[in-house]
Amino acid sequence: MLQCIFILSDSGEVMLEKQLIGHKVDRSICAWFWDQVISQGDSFKQQSVIASPTHYLFQIVREGITFLACTQLEMPPLMGIEFLCRVADVLSDYLEGLNEDVIKDNFVIVYELLDEMIDNGFPLTTEPNILREMIAPPNIVSKMLSVVTGNSSNVSDTLPGATASCVPWRTTDIKYANNEVYVDLVEEMDAIINRDGVLVKCEIYGEVQVNSHITGVPELTLSFANPSIMDDVRFHPCVRFRPWESHHILSFVPPDGLFKLMSYRVKKLKSTPIYVKPQITSDAGTCRINVMVGIRNDPGKMVDSITVQFQLPSCVLSADVTANHGTVTVFTNKMCNWSIDRIPKDRAPALSGTLMLETGLERLHVFPTFRVGFRIQGVALSGLQLDKLDLRVVPSRLYKGFRALTRSGLYEVRS
Repeated sequence: MLQCIFILSDSGEVMLEKQLIGHKVDRSICAWFWDQVISQGDSFKQQSVIASPTHYLFQIVREGITFLACTQLEMPPLMGIEFLCRVADVLSDYLEGLNEDVIKDNFVIVYELLDEMIDNGFPLTTEPNILREMIAPPNIVSKMLSVVTGNSSNVSDTLPGATASCVPWRTTDIKYANNEVYVDLVEEMDAIINRDGVLVKCEIYGEVQVNSHITGVPELTLSFANPSIMDDVRFHPCVRFRPWESHHILSFVPPDGLFKLMSYRVKKLKSTPIYVKPQITSDAGTCRINVMVGIRNDPGKMVDSITVQFQLPSCVLSADVTANHGTVTVFTNKMCNWSIDRIPKDRAPALSGTLMLETGLERLHVFPTFRVGFRIQGVALSGLQLDKLDLRVVPSRLYKGFRALTRSGLYEVRS
């Protein structure tokens, strides 16, 4: 059971406090937490569960905003972490993004959402479709009316019909002139390549996203051509587990609109679509850097939005870096960003330059790590393929569609 939720800005300011039970949690816990963040840095922010002198703390960080939950009672840690993730997802959906200004401007709606999502310390309603019926999302008209009338509440006077349904994520009176369902396969590739060019790790995190606009209460089935390659699968609550366990078929009654049907991982991939080859030499206080980028395995579709980022070591005083394709920017914090976009057919993009080291330092002893970004439309690099999407009760006309997208996740090349 959670006792209190705090939402903190990137400077440690408490933007919102929600006490959940009669026992009040003092704000001094936030001061202790932020002191630890300052003293321990990023290593502390990566800890999801923290034991303070007085409470157990659960934390997640989204777009610089810290969601912090406190308890003194025994409870499953994953329940606290998952609930905070749900809160962050709902706020991001409602407010169309997360940042300090947006949360402060919509303080009332954030507080109303927390009121409905948790009751007496226990998660209650976390389904976005039900919440939208209970609390209207913010818009210009509602803000103007609240100023004129003085009524700032967006809470509906009637209880959503889905709360009494066996499928609480969907209402029963949905009607559409055109029935449509679209499936997106969105994958992120995580890879680590060591300084010898050897692929140490390569795996894909993927999501099956469904955008459904169908009349009534439809029952969909989705099957894959090669489901055995997926590991660590997670499902939306609408998925019936027994058909997946026995036949690897997703059977579900979808929420209305866009939602994440499932997530998965595909591990131990043996190749990446592009290569990055850095070469760094240093002598007599000067360092030469050369980086080449190219296509390693042609995925069959255009690879675009290619970027290479690396942090210059603190011992570098100045940098003179150029590229034969794309644009290179060196920021004041010594972060170098090379934007390539697409690789031309007539030449391989190359970056070269000279780095000046501190006085008295002959050679470079700390070498940068290169973060690579890319995007490929129309391809799922994991090899996962959708086989069939069926609807049991077929409307008069149903439009179906499928898209795939692969982009980089944590893609690092070490020098």
